[in-house]
Amino acid sequence: MKRNWFRLDNAALIFPAIIGRKWSNAFRLSVTLAETVDPEILAQAAKDMRPRFPTCFVRLKTGFFWYYLEEISSAGCVHEEYAYPLTYMSRTELKKSCIRILYFKNRIAVEIFHSVTDGTGGLIFLQNLTARYLELKYGVTAEKSGYLVDLSMPPKKEDLRDCFPLHSSKYSLTRHESNAYRLSGTPETDGYRHLITGVCPTKALLEKAHEHGATLNTFLSAVMAEAICEIQRDTLDERGWKPVKITVPVNLRKMYKEYTMRNFALTLNVGFDPRYGSYTLDELCSLLTHQIAAEATPQKMSGDIAANVKPQKNPIIRVMPLPVKSAVMRAVYSARGEKRGCINISNLGQSDMPAQYAEYIERFEFIIGVQQTYPNNCSVISFGENTYINMIRSIKESELERRFFSRLVELGVPVEIEYDEKGRR
Repeated sequence: MKRNWFRLDNAALIFPAIIGRKWSNAFRLSVTLAETVDPEILAQAAKDMRPRFPTCFVRLKTGFFWYYLEEISSAGCVHEEYAYPLTYMSRTELKKSCIRILYFKNRIAVEIFHSVTDGTGGLIFLQNLTARYLELKYGVTAEKSGYLVDLSMPPKKEDLRDCFPLHSSKYSLTRHESNAYRLSGTPETDGYRHLITGVCPTKALLEKAHEHGATLNTFLSAVMAEAICEIQRDTLDERGWKPVKITVPVNLRKMYKEYTMRNFALTLNVGFDPRYGSYTLDELCSLLTHQIAAEATPQKMSGDIAANVKPQKNPIIRVMPLPVKSAVMRAVYSARGEKRGCINISNLGQSDMPAQYAEYIERFEFIIGVQQTYPNNCSVISFGENTYINMIRSIKESELERRFFSRLVELGVPVEIEYDEKGRR
C-alpha cells in the first residue's frame, strides 16, 4: 500500500528535536461513557476514522533535512489502558505511531504527540471517534455539520494544510521577554505523573468570572497567578522574586476563520511583576484581560507567526542536515522556550455533542503533560453542566493545587476534588 506523508506544520517542527529521555510533548483527551467500552467496536470505529483523518494516524519519520509524518493503519493504535495517563512516548514508539487510542472500563482516551495536532484538533478527532463508536454500538446518528464530519467523504484540502505561512506577516515581532518565576519540588524518579481533577459547576464559575469582569479563562489565570505569587512570597526572599506569568494558548482558527486538523495555535504569557506591588483579584482580572486583548489580535499574531516561519525559510537553515538543525532547535528551546512562563492554562471551552450522542456520555476530560523544565500544568474543558480542571505534576508536592482549588472555594465556587493514586482515572 502506498503511504501518504506530510510535512510537519510550523508549530510541530520543534517537538521531535526536543524529545528527552523522560519527556515528550503529548496531550490527552478522553470521554467517559455510560457503559463499558466494547474494544472490537472501538477498533472498528478507529478503522472507519482513518481515511477521513489521515494526518492523525501517522508515525514520525526521519529525513535528511526534516522530520516528517507518514500514514499508518489504525490497527496498532487501539490498546487497553495499561498505566497512568500520558506515560512517556519514546522515539521508538513514535516511529510506530504518534497516537494512542486507549480504553479502560467505560472510558475512551486518545493521547497524541503534539507534532500531529493541537488540543482543538485532538478534540475534533475524539468527538468524531466517539460519534462513530456510538453509531456502531447503538445505531444512533445525527447530522454531520461543524466539527462532526461525514466519514464516507475524503478529507478536505484545508484539513491537511499548514495555516501558519498563510497568515505570516512580512515583519516578525521581537521575542524579547523577561524570564518568569519557576515552580519546583521533589521530582518523581520513575516518571510518574500526579493528576488532580477539580469538578466545578460551569454556571458558578462563569458567574464568578463575570463578577470580576473577566472571561472564564482569564479568571482562572488570575486565580492561578495569585496562588503562584503566594508560593513565591513564602519561599523566596523579595530580592529573588521574578515575574509571575501564565502561558495561555490562543486558538488561531477562530481569529483567522480557518479550519485545519494540524496545529494552529500560539501562546501568550500574561501576568505581573510582584516586585512592584501586590494586586487584588479584581485588579489581576482587569490586568490580564487588557494584556490578552492587546496581544491576541490578528496583526500581532501575524508578527508572532512570522518570527517562527521566517527561520524555516532561511536558505542556510534549509540545507542544514537534520542533526544540525535539531541541535540548533534544542539550544534555542533551552535558552528561551520555557523560561517566560510559570504554568500553562489550556482551556478548550465547551465540548458539545448532539443530543443523540450526549445521552450516552458522562463527561469529557483534557490533560496536557508537564513541560520539559517545569513540573506543573493545567488544562480545562467543559461538558454538560460541569467544568473539569485537570492539574498534572511531576513532583511530589501538591501545594499549587491546594492553594488554587482552596481559593476557588473561598470565592464561592463549589469544587469536587478527584484524585486516583494509581492514575487510572
